[in-house]
Order: sequence, then structure tokens, then C-alpha cells
Amino acid sequence: MLNKYPLWKYLLVLAVLSFGLVYAAPNLYEPDPALQITGDSSAQLIDEEILGRALGALDEAGIAYFGETVSENQRTGLIRLRDGDKQLQAQARVSRALGDGFIVALNLAPTTPQWLEDIGAQPMRLGLDLRGGVHFKLEVDTEAAIERRMEFYVNATKKELREARVRGLVTLDDKGRLEGRFRSEELREQARQVIADNHPELVLDRVEEGDNWYIYGAMSEATRKELNEYAVSQNLTTLRNRVNELGVSEPLVQRQGQNRIVVELAGIQDTAEAKRILGKVANLEFRLVAKVDAPSSEKQRFEYRSADRAGASEWLERDVIITGERVSGAQASFDQNGRPNVLIHLDSEGGTMMSRATRNNVKRRMGVLFIERKYNTRYEEQADGSEVAVKMPYDEKKLLTAPTIQSALGAQFQITGLDSPVEASELALMLRAGALAAPINFVEERTVGPSLGAENIRLGVKSVQIGLAMVVVFMLVYYRVFGVAAVMALAANLVLLVAAMSLIGATLTLPGIAGIVLTVGMAVDANVLIFSRIREEVRNGMSPQMAIHAGYERAVSTILDANITTLIVAVILYAIGSGPVKGFAVTLSLGIVISMFTAIMGSRSIINLIYGGRRVQKLSIGGRQS
Repeated sequence: MLNKYPLWKYLLVLAVLSFGLVYAAPNLYEPDPALQITGDSSAQLIDEEILGRALGALDEAGIAYFGETVSENQRTGLIRLRDGDKQLQAQARVSRALGDGFIVALNLAPTTPQWLEDIGAQPMRLGLDLRGGVHFKLEVDTEAAIERRMEFYVNATKKELREARVRGLVTLDDKGRLEGRFRSEELREQARQVIADNHPELVLDRVEEGDNWYIYGAMSEATRKELNEYAVSQNLTTLRNRVNELGVSEPLVQRQGQNRIVVELAGIQDTAEAKRILGKVANLEFRLVAKVDAPSSEKQRFEYRSADRAGASEWLERDVIITGERVSGAQASFDQNGRPNVLIHLDSEGGTMMSRATRNNVKRRMGVLFIERKYNTRYEEQADGSEVAVKMPYDEKKLLTAPTIQSALGAQFQITGLDSPVEASELALMLRAGALAAPINFVEERTVGPSLGAENIRLGVKSVQIGLAMVVVFMLVYYRVFGVAAVMALAANLVLLVAAMSLIGATLTLPGIAGIVLTVGMAVDANVLIFSRIREEVRNGMSPQMAIHAGYERAVSTILDANITTLIVAVILYAIGSGPVKGFAVTLSLGIVISMFTAIMGSRSIINLIYGGRRVQKLSIGGRQS
């Protein structure tokens, strides 16, 4: 029979719609404004006493709150607020009450029922333009990284030629190349061999001018690209590590183009604090553990970082072997016995310095010291009676580990004696992210207030409502019963779109809302093509049932062609676009795929239920019918 789906197709449509309703449901539960309290180190726990101090500060300020909780591992405390406009004031009060050593961040606490969370249903994330926060665009100065590496080559070559007893003048020329000037061709050839042996990545060129023989060394294109890639990737890792200290939920730190990094911190309003964290200074030092019988004047004491070492401490020698600037890479791994370790890669000069320091100190222990610039906060009263927070810098030093040197170390070695794979991963991350591989510049800075974000949401939702209402009125007036089917399919489209974005963890932005509005128009456009085709077939004398069947069958190819070409454009936008463009492309792509399902299969299911299997003399589809 025409226009009758088998039972399994009706069940499929019903199952997809039910799935969409369930996974879109969390978006009906508006999150509560909240404060999130964490320690500035993994050893700092949040207990009831600390939470009580925070609550006391809110009581004193007259800020209403509820639902205060501490996580099971005591790493995080959460306080829900009654009024979102009080978040910034509450943050300032609690930060002062707790003092240094704690991070108090703005957050949104979900109110999703537990049964929805148990099946993985979560509300959509809100982007910077809807929630408020700060946006930075940073540019990595890759040329500075190349210049720094060339300076290293010059200094290393001077030392290598001096040890090889090859006399000549080595400098960095105005084109950024290594330049060696020699008094004879023989000396130049000897120098070329030394440089080629020690730095095969350099492309060497020989030139004669008068009584001087020159050799020029420049990085190969492959080496330059590798160094550029390393500098950007390393800075990306460093910045991701640093924004974690802000306690921001779901920060965005991503690469854009060849040498730029975009950082978006939703919920953060203190631009100066965010810039301080992103640009802060941290470094590493490798020192030998002092001998027990050494004079106390030659020792320096630092505490271990890890609390599970029961507060153990070590004496370290004052002389520094190398600093973290010589670490070119670090990776957590396991040794042949399955114990966690960290594989360290040093640059060539760092490898030489490490080898010189360790070859005569086998079986001694070497400490890895992490030095971090931190700030103490004090408050100064202004003339108008207000108080301003003043941050005083200081260096915090933590001994990460002190493994035993098993053999002379070079440019590559491993740090052993770690307690767990988690500690190994953390140490590798600190080694990689201890310092920026290349300078960064703030090329763009933007702040979005929470009130503006709320206004954006209100206007965005209003635009969807207006667009939907106009489409509904048009379809009902122009296509009557078929218009009802189109409106029901359109409603299902929006539900499935919201569910899909929630399920995949997509971030909803203002351009994303524009994509939803466009999706509404595109979804109904497919139905317009189908219904117009049905009208045409009826006017040509085809029976109503045959017209319905032909209308859907013959319009499908046109719908697929139109939507697939648009989908290709959306995918390209996502691949090459930045944050706002990506947000638009995500909603558009999902909307196109879902609209093809709801327009072709969804609306036809409704039409089949209304007209299928019946003797129909006339269709309620509007327009003139013969």
C-alpha cells in the first residue's frame, strides 16, 4: 500500500525523538551561580573549616547562598549563590577571607537531576559571548626562538672550535646566520668539519673574499619548521597548564593559524589576573643532593612537594648543574621493570653540562627543583575608603624528586624513583611547561561582562522564537494539514539539534544561535520543496496518494544535493575558522544532517499516519487543486 511505513520505521522515528527529548532535557534546568574553591597546589585540601571561613565571609557581606558542598576527595569546595549579580562581590570577599594559597573562581553549578547525569545527559556549554569572561589572542614570537637557537649555535661553535684548536672569528651576521671568518682555507675546512659533526642540522656555505675565507651556517627549512612547531606546541602546553590555576571550568586554549594561540576563559572578569597567570615565570634547576658530611655553609634546604613523603626534606648543593631552559622535551614512561619514570631530552649544550657534572658523581642523588613566581596579597585602603589588593611577588621552591644517578648522563636520560605514573606525568608536564619556549605577545584582548552574556542569551532565544513563530504561521496558513506536519517535524528538529550539541559537548555561542535560526529556515525549506512537488503532481491529475508518494520520492534528490553542498561549506568553515565561526559551523552542520532526517522521514511519518491506507479524494495542502 502507498504511504504506509512498516512498523520498524515508525518505531525508529519514535526512538530517535525520545532519545532527543531525554538528552535535550538538561537544558531546561538553569544552573546556579556558584563559587568554586580549590587549593593552589594538589596537596591543599578543602575541609569543613575552610568552607566555614568562606561561608562566614558571605554571611558578613550579606550575600545569600545555599547548597555548599565539599567533593569526596576534598579537592574542591562549591558554594551556590542566590543572586548571580553578587558573584564578583562574593569572590572578592571569599578570596580575602581565605588568603593566599586558595583559588576562588566563578562557576555555574548544574542543577540537572541525578538520573539524567547517570545516563550522561548534560546541558550545553555556553561560550564566552553568552556566559561572559575574557578573550586573549596571543602571538608566539617564533623568530625570537630561531634567533635564540642561532645564538646558541654561535656560542657552542666558539667553544667547539676552541677545543679543536681552530682559530677564527665566529659571530651572528645581520641576516641571522652563523658567520665564521678564517685566515686560510685550511682553517675554514677544519671549522666546517667541526660544525658539520656537531650540528648537522645547519646548512653550510663557503665564500672567499680577499684574504678571508668565510663559512656561513643557517638552519635548514625543515629545522626551522620543526623549531617553529615546537615553540608553538610547547607554549600551547604551557598556557594550558597555567590556565588550570585559574580554576576556570572548561577553558578554551587552542592554536589558531601558524603562530597564534587563542585563550578564552568563560566566567573570569579580572583581565589583569588572567594576564598575570598566562605570563607568569617558572623554571627548573637540577642540583646535586649535598653529602651528609659536607659543611652546612655549602647546603641549602628545600621541602619536598609531595605530601605522601611525610614531609621529608633534603639538603641541596648551591651550584646549579642546568636549568629548565636546557630541557627540550620530557615524556612520562616506564622502565624495563614497569616502574614509572620520565624521559628527559636536553639541548646539546645542556647535554654537555649534564655529562660533565654527573660523570664523577655516579651513585649520588640529583634533585629536581621547581621554582615558581607567586604572589602574596595585601590590601591597602584608598582615600575614598575603598580597598585595593596589592600583590607582592616571591619565589616558591619545591623539590619534585631526587633520584640516584645510575650512570653519567648526557642529552637524554631518565628520572627514576617516582611513586606512581600520575607523579611521572605531572613531573613531565612541569618540565615541559616550566617556561615558555618563545616569547608571547598579547595582540588582542576582549572582556565580556556576565550581564552582557545574559542579554545575548535573551536576544538569541528571542530571535529563534520570532523566526520559529513566523515559519509556523506561514506553514499553517499556506500548507494547512501538511503545514502541521512540517511544524511538528521542525519542533523535532530543534529538540534533536539541542540534544546532539549537548551530547557531543559542543559549545553554544552567539554565532551558534544564528546557525540555529538559519537551520529553522533550511529545515522548513525541505518541506516546502516536497509540498510544492505534491501540489504540482495533483494539478497534473495524479491521485492524492500517488501525488504524496511521488512528491517525497522525487524531491529527495533535490534536497540531498542542496543540503550536501551546504554541509561541505559548513565543514570547511569549521576546519579553517576561529572560535565564533566554528560555533556557527557546528550548529549549521548538525542542523543540516538532522533536518534531512526530520524533513524526509519525520514529516512523512506524520503524513503517512494521516493519509496512508485511506481513500482520499482531496488533500489539505492549500493552493488550487484539480
